[in-house]
Amino acid sequence: MLSQVLLAPLFAKRASAFTSDSFAPPAECPTCLSANYTGMPNGSLPLSPWVSGAAYDQIITIWLENTDFAAAAASSTFQKLAAEGILLTNYNGVTHPSEPNYLAAVGGDFWGIGDDEFYAIPSNASTVVDLLEAKNVSWATYQESMPTDGDGEFAYYSHNYLNASAPDYRYYVRKHNPFVIYNSIASIPDRALRIRNFNDFAVDVNASALPQYVWITPNLVNDAHDTDVTFVSAWLEYWLVPLLQNPKFNTNKTLIQVTFDENESYTIQNTVYTVLLGGAVPSNLKGTNDSTFYTHYSLLSSVQNNWDLGNLGRQDTNATVAAVFDFQANITKYQNTKPSSDPMMNLTGIFPGPGNTEIWTPVLAPNTSAKGAGSGKTYYNASVIDLTLTSYTHLNLTAMNAVNPDTINPNYTYNEAAIANATNKPTSVPVYIAPSTTSGSPSGTASGSKSASSAATTSGGAVKLATGAGGSLAVIAAGIIALL
Repeated sequence: MLSQVLLAPLFAKRASAFTSDSFAPPAECPTCLSANYTGMPNGSLPLSPWVSGAAYDQIITIWLENTDFAAAAASSTFQKLAAEGILLTNYNGVTHPSEPNYLAAVGGDFWGIGDDEFYAIPSNASTVVDLLEAKNVSWATYQESMPTDGDGEFAYYSHNYLNASAPDYRYYVRKHNPFVIYNSIASIPDRALRIRNFNDFAVDVNASALPQYVWITPNLVNDAHDTDVTFVSAWLEYWLVPLLQNPKFNTNKTLIQVTFDENESYTIQNTVYTVLLGGAVPSNLKGTNDSTFYTHYSLLSSVQNNWDLGNLGRQDTNATVAAVFDFQANITKYQNTKPSSDPMMNLTGIFPGPGNTEIWTPVLAPNTSAKGAGSGKTYYNASVIDLTLTSYTHLNLTAMNAVNPDTINPNYTYNEAAIANATNKPTSVPVYIAPSTTSGSPSGTASGSKSASSAATTSGGAVKLATGAGGSLAVIAAGIIALL
C-alpha cells in the first residue's frame, strides 16, 4: 500500500511519496523481457560502426533520484560500487528540483525552470544529440516503464507489480526523460524512436546493439524517487551489478556513470554521490576518490572532449562548472579550470528563461565564440536560431494573463502499430501523427493509463490548452510567438 506524504516546503528537506512495498525484481534478469516494463520491445537498434573515443568508446549514464551524498555513502551497495571505480566526491546537481537537472545534462542549460511541470523546450535549443550525430556517434535513452518508444506524455500509470492488490502506479514520468522534453529531438521521428524502454534495452543488449552514448532512467521506485536508498541499492544489486560482468554491456572501453539528479536537502550544497565504473576506468584508479568540482555540465563537456565534438555554447562551455572527468583529462591532456571557491548549486526558481513563466524569455542565442572541451565549433541550427537574440527583457506572463508557450503540449505521438512493426529498423518506418483537433472521450490502454500535465492534456486526441486567470483561455501575444 502507498503512504501519502505531504509536500515539504521549498528549501526544506523534501519528503517523497514513499511506497511501503519492498523491492521486487521487475523482470527475471536485467536482460529479460517483462510485462512489468509496460512497453513491448521494438526490435533491436541497427548495428553501426563505433567511433573511437580518446578515453572510452561508450558511455552509459544511470540517473537516480533525490538523495544526499551521506545517505548514499552509508549504503554497502554504493560502497561496493565505489571500490570498483572512481568516487567523485564533489560532483553536484546544478539546481533544484529534478527536471531542470535532467535538461541541463542534455542541453547545457536548465532554461530558468524551477519546478517539475510540463515543458517542451523549443527546437531552437540544440542538445548533445546534435553533437553526437554530427560525428556519427550512436545514442539512445532507455526509460523504464515508458509505454511506447518516443512517448511524450506527462506521466503513465501501469500495473503495480509490487502490490497486485493496489491500484495502477505512476512508474513513468516525463520530467525524468530529458530527450523527449526537447522538441529538437521529440519532433523528429528518427530521433524520437531512440527514446526507448527497458524491454528495448533487453533486446539491444542481447543483440550487442547498445549504442555508444546511453542514458538510463529507472522508474520512480527503482530510482529512489518514491522509495529510499535501501530500495535503490536492492535495484542496483539486481540490475547493475550483474550487468557489470556482461561483455555486451560493459567492455574494456565502456565508462559507466552512476549519479543522482540532485540531493534531498535544499539548504546545503547540491553534492550528489557519483561514481565512474566500467572497463574504461584505469585499474590503478579503482577504489580512489576524485575531489574535482564537477556538475551535470561535466557530463556534457566530458562527452565532447572524448569524441572531440563541438559544443552547445551554453553552460557546457563554462569551464568553472564543466570540468572534464579528471582521469579522462589526463589522457586527452585537457586542462581543467579549478574555481577559487565552489559555486553554490542549490538555487532554484530565480533565473529567467523559457521555463520561468514569471521571468520569461525566449531561448536566447548560444555563444558561438565559446570554446568547449572538444575542438569542434558551437553547434546551432541556423534555420531556427536567431543569432542576434543575445538578450531579452524578461516578461511576467502570469501578470500578462498569458500562457507560457513552452508549457504547451506539442503532442508528438507515433503510431504504435508502425513502431511494433519496425523490427530491427526502428528509425526507418516512423509514422508521425499530427495533433488532432477533434474531441472525444478520454482514452487509455489495457496496460495502464495516462496522467495529464497541468499545462496541456490529451483527451481522445484533442489538445486542451491551459487556462489563464479567471478560467479563460489565455492569448499569447504575437510578439512572443514570433520569438519561438
